[in-house]
Amino acid sequence: MVSAPSGAGKTTLIRRLLAEIRGLHFSVSHTTRRPRADEAEGVDYHFVGCPEFERMVKQGAFLETAEVHGNRYGTASEEVDSALARGEDALLDLDTQGAASIRRLRPEAILMFILPPGVQALRDRLTRRGGDDPGQLRSRLEAAGREVAFLPMYDYCVVNDSLDRALRDLQAIIRARRLLRERMPADIREIVRGFDAAGVTPRT
Repeated sequence: MVSAPSGAGKTTLIRRLLAEIRGLHFSVSHTTRRPRADEAEGVDYHFVGCPEFERMVKQGAFLETAEVHGNRYGTASEEVDSALARGEDALLDLDTQGAASIRRLRPEAILMFILPPGVQALRDRLTRRGGDDPGQLRSRLEAAGREVAFLPMYDYCVVNDSLDRALRDLQAIIRARRLLRERMPADIREIVRGFDAAGVTPRT
């Protein structure tokens, strides 16, 4: 699960991760907001109306929900659980509010925070991106400060001062997670069983 302030490069890093790591499933969130011109249904979000979203809430279909700027967002349990059942890792893009919900419901989840190299660097990135007046820019920076305050909740922090280096760091986290003993794939378990069958494993 990945969080980051706006302008930290999260979207670019997630796209690179999905392109370069096999067995990684991006969990597409549901939202009540209208799609932007460059967004596609089922790729960027599942776009639903408010009545449909509320119906899913009442059915307990979401792991977490949040309201941002008057629009609602939710992570469907079925999409995450289906990916895990296939042996894939589910990658979620959530804000700190959603991350806190996931931490409560799925304490085994790995939370990763992408941090910009500094306030000025973030200000410069947001300015280059354009579209915000000075008041909106200030609001985004203040929102970033509130999000950074949640950093102690996360398991890992990656500073995106170099896109390639940040990508390698995120890849390392995912690969290390896959090498945990309790997640041993079938071929490794077979190797261990071979040692046991050969009678060279100490008996307790």
